[in-house]
Amino acid sequence: MFDQLRRQEITDRIQASSKEQFIVQEMIRMGFWPQGEGKPAMSEQWLARHHELQKELDALRAKQSKFADKASMLAEARRLRMLQAKQRREETKQRREQQKLERAQRWQSMQAGDVVYLGTEVSGGLSHKQSNVVTLEKFRLPIWHQAMDIANGMGRSLKELRYLSFHRVVSEVSHYQRFYMPKKSGGERLISAPMPKLKAVQHWLLENVLYVVPVHDAAHGFVRDRSIVTNAQQHCGKDIVINMDLKDFFPSVSYRRVRGLFQALGYSGQVASILGLLCTEAETQEHILDGKTYYIATSERSLPQGAPTSPAITNILCHRLDRRLNGMARVLGFTYSRYADDITFSASGEAVKNVTKILWRSRKIIESESFTIHPEKLRIMRKGQHQEVTGLTVNQKPAVPREQMRQFRALLHQVERDGPTGKHWQHRGAHLLSTLHGYACFINMVDPEKGGPILEKTISIAQHYGWKMPQKVEATPVVKAPEPWWSKLMFWKKKR
Repeated sequence: MFDQLRRQEITDRIQASSKEQFIVQEMIRMGFWPQGEGKPAMSEQWLARHHELQKELDALRAKQSKFADKASMLAEARRLRMLQAKQRREETKQRREQQKLERAQRWQSMQAGDVVYLGTEVSGGLSHKQSNVVTLEKFRLPIWHQAMDIANGMGRSLKELRYLSFHRVVSEVSHYQRFYMPKKSGGERLISAPMPKLKAVQHWLLENVLYVVPVHDAAHGFVRDRSIVTNAQQHCGKDIVINMDLKDFFPSVSYRRVRGLFQALGYSGQVASILGLLCTEAETQEHILDGKTYYIATSERSLPQGAPTSPAITNILCHRLDRRLNGMARVLGFTYSRYADDITFSASGEAVKNVTKILWRSRKIIESESFTIHPEKLRIMRKGQHQEVTGLTVNQKPAVPREQMRQFRALLHQVERDGPTGKHWQHRGAHLLSTLHGYACFINMVDPEKGGPILEKTISIAQHYGWKMPQKVEATPVVKAPEPWWSKLMFWKKKR
């Protein structure tokens, strides 16, 4: 067994070097070479060099043998190229997968704490995250610099905020329920009512942001402690009353204009873009494909008629319009007021001669503020005619029109005598007894002296036919911003 192992060891050493080199090494080890000058140091080096050259020579011969056969040479070259290309592709694939994974991780990290994209053509200002704190403090508005500040202020998650504000040209979800309501003047009006989640967010914005910003004294529509009655009172007993209507009032206020409003209030581009998207919506058409309903945008985003934030936004946007029209009217001896898109001028005495100037100048001012007067809804009512402002008669004092009062009393008498079956008031399909109660409350608001007895009679008749008066529900307390800085300054009203 020792001899076999010895032979195996010799074979391994010969293969590792060469036979001659092995013999020399063994002869030196066994002492066959004398000590001193005769030691074959050069022979050992020569054998080592000879072995290296022999290996190189063998490699060159093997390479030359490949070149001798052109076909095999080309096949080998092609094999090497394909192997190298495969390796490069694998390396590139691994590198791209790693880059993709890193981008996904960065995106998830950004999504968790920021909003970087909200749709085409509406994401341009999202990179700007520095609000004007001085301007915000001036209006006593919440200090928000970026999306996370809005979410924290509203008590919402960033994911929900992104979902409610994301703009899609084609979507399977709609944040609005659309329906039509008949107009008094004929035709139908499209109402876009926000769904509960968006409606709650819009109400929060209304209470904590929009209602904090001052509006002009001439604005009476959707303003606290003001109504169609306060709007009509200013024009009672005048020699002339002029009514104008702004065409497509809410749809004419675009998303870009709303975003610009929030930026003018001091908010950063990111905050202004998100608030603008929460308060606007594009007109859509419904299409059903493969059993799924798709909502396709057919216009640019604008203020929807039906959102609680739309009237307040227009009141703020129209502050300069109100100031200019009010100043022009005062110079010409007229009184000016506005209720949403209804504009009213009135005057008595010598100022009546300035009617032409009022019409011409107001048209120029309104057009310069990017609004348009409805050509079919301009009315000039002189003394002796039936003068009406926002649906109320103003010849002497604010009152419900006589014809409507007569019709309401007649219907009330019919319901008392025959019951509510088969009858309606103004809009078909509405619950008659609830509608009668609502209109009686309206009469009582306009003229409590006449409306009080009518309201009592209406409630008695409705309850006789099984109607239950709705109980008042206490509103959920809303966190409101502090009193504005301008409320205590006397010069503010003088200026306006």
